[in-house]
Amino acid sequence: MRLLTPTLDRVIGVGLLVASFGSYPAPATDNAVNQGASAAVTPGSVPVMARRPGRNDFNKVPASQDARQVVDWVLGSGNNRGLPFVIVDKKEAKVFVFHADGRLRGSARALLGSALGDDSVPGIGDRKLSSIRPEERTTPAGRFVAVLDRNLHGKAMLWVDYDAAISMHPVITSNAQERRAERLATPTSDDKRISYGCINVPAKFFRDVVGAAFKGTNGIVYVLPEIRSASQVFGLH
Repeated sequence: MRLLTPTLDRVIGVGLLVASFGSYPAPATDNAVNQGASAAVTPGSVPVMARRPGRNDFNKVPASQDARQVVDWVLGSGNNRGLPFVIVDKKEAKVFVFHADGRLRGSARALLGSALGDDSVPGIGDRKLSSIRPEERTTPAGRFVAVLDRNLHGKAMLWVDYDAAISMHPVITSNAQERRAERLATPTSDDKRISYGCINVPAKFFRDVVGAAFKGTNGIVYVLPEIRSASQVFGLH
C-alpha cells in the first residue's frame, strides 16, 4: 500500500486534494489496473463479461463522437467487467456516469488539469503542490479502477489515478480568485482548465450521481485523451 504524508498545501483549495491521505488503501485492481495513456488496453488484457452489441445510451444528452465511440467499445467488449463506469471527456470538459449496463445516470461539466497532455509526470503523486510546475498540471488519460474514499477532513472523493494522486471530487471554492464554481456553471469548455490535475464536478452531482454509482463497489473511469487518439489509448477494435 502506498502511504502519503499529509501536508496542508495538499489538502485545502487545490486540485490534488487526495494527495493528503496517509492511511487509506489504494483502489482494488484487475488485470488492466490503472492503465494510463502510455499503455493502451490490448485485446485479451482485460477479463470481460459476455460480449454484447455496443449502444450509445446517452439518453439524448449531447456527447462527442469520441465519447460515443468509447462507450460503444466498453459495452461491446465488456471492458467495464459488469461495473459502473465513467467517461471523462477532456476536450469537452464533461463527465458522464453510467450504470454497469450502459444506461446513463447523469452528466455534468467538469474542471480539469490546467495543462494540456495525456500523461502524468512520474512521481508527481509524492510531490508537494508548490513544486508542481504549470506544464505538469495534467489530467492523465487512460483506464482507471476507481473507488470512493474520504480525505483527512472526512470529505468524499473518488480515487481515479492513485499513483498520480488524481481524484474526482466536489468542486473546491476556497480560493475565490479561481472562480471554480462560476467556471463550472458556464456552457463552454474554454474556461474549465484550472486544477492541478484532479477532476472537479458540482457538489450535488458528485453526491447524487457519482456517489450513488460507486457506493459499495469499484468502478471504471475512462479519461479520454486530448493529444493521442482514443484508439491509441484504449486499443479500440
